[in-house]
Amino acid sequence: MAETCPLEPRPVAGNAPELVRALAAGGLPVDDLTEPGRCFFAYRSQGEPTGFGGFERHGEHVLLLSIVVPEARRGEGLGGAILAHLIAEAGGAGAIWLLTTSAAPFFARHGFRAVPRAEAPAAILATRQAAAICPASATLMTRNPEP
Repeated sequence: MAETCPLEPRPVAGNAPELVRALAAGGLPVDDLTEPGRCFFAYRSQGEPTGFGGFERHGEHVLLLSIVVPEARRGEGLGGAILAHLIAEAGGAGAIWLLTTSAAPFFARHGFRAVPRAEAPAAILATRQAAAICPASATLMTRNPEP
């Protein structure tokens, strides 16, 4: 994995066309982007687009939303850098949660572990992502906050 240049994050609205296009192109959900409580970022490095990511808070817990990096930029460590920024930005004392159908190995490399859905707090299970958007076959993963 190559060294990455510092990311330049900027907040972006859930209905921003570039966010919707990037997620759709990556095969990621776009049905709930404008629901309240979501926080999305567009990322650039050296002036070039490097991806998008987001999260939503539920009390002390955080649900990570889709992270997407342009296919031509994959393998440069950008996904990990975006993930690190989202975790730092989200803060919180509780665990960080996510659902994935295809990226479990990526998240496992970054300290997440797969858990049964019954281990998630009710607030996470009640999200539209957990309750309706992600299939029951999606892997639920979690990571405790940094000490």
